[in-house]
Amino acid sequence: MSPRQQTSRGWCFHLAVVTLGASVGWGQAQIFETPELDAGFRLLYELKPEEARAKFAAWQASHPQDALGVAAEAASYLFEECYRQGVLTSAYFLDDKLFLGKIALKPDPDLRAAFFAADRRAQDLARPQLEHDPDDVKALFVMTLSLGMEADYASLIDKRQIESLAMIREADDFAKRLLVVNPDASDAYLTLGAANYIIGSLPAFKRFFLKFKGVSGDKQGGIEQLEIAAARGHYLRPFAKVILAMVSLREKNLALARIQLQELVAEFPQNPLFAAELAKLNTSSDTGASATSPPSGLALLVHTR
Repeated sequence: MSPRQQTSRGWCFHLAVVTLGASVGWGQAQIFETPELDAGFRLLYELKPEEARAKFAAWQASHPQDALGVAAEAASYLFEECYRQGVLTSAYFLDDKLFLGKIALKPDPDLRAAFFAADRRAQDLARPQLEHDPDDVKALFVMTLSLGMEADYASLIDKRQIESLAMIREADDFAKRLLVVNPDASDAYLTLGAANYIIGSLPAFKRFFLKFKGVSGDKQGGIEQLEIAAARGHYLRPFAKVILAMVSLREKNLALARIQLQELVAEFPQNPLFAAELAKLNTSSDTGASATSPPSGLALLVHTR
């Protein structure tokens, strides 16, 4: 593993949202032989969060001790809030005041409460499993995902970036343990790549301050890690592709952004968000103008219901 593929400390995007890669292995088979969860995540990417939660609830009913089903439910609330707030759009990523700023968003109180309840319930199920077996792949994955999502909420929605560092450090530790147990857990690089990129994008004086807290970032390394997650992920591979597309737009790599968006549109034709971002990119490329604001995440979410 190259240095740029090693874990970094910093903010993660979710949804630190980390999943395991799709390559074969006993640990991954444990996690991915769950068609109910596959179906739920697909519905999530089609902007059908309530239907996705019905799938996750069915899985939990038949597997009450499975922390992954509860973590999937938590992810659905975070995804829905991100869509509502327009976080997963170029308008957000290309505006430093939004992307790196400190103005908190106004979350839906019911979604917020449901997210934190499910997220902590997932941890309550996973931690005893790790006490019994410190190398339990699924429990390591759930802890990485769960803590990453908490950090995502703190940094993306609440804009409490500094406070999110403690969560990031803990999620980072679980991600490292996960990759040691299963080096093919490719989507662990989603957390790491987003963290590397965001910190590497901060102004120099902020990066200097964070170094005293043991936090550093590498923009190019982060992009490479996101590419791994986008190419070899499973449940959250499309999320990694969204983040990679938006990061590529920031870096003016329109070709890479277009590839990610084209693949997302082909895979999820019912999601108007992906289509809107691709159309916006094609229009800006044709006219030579910079991207303009897309429809809001809330408008797109309502449109699909």
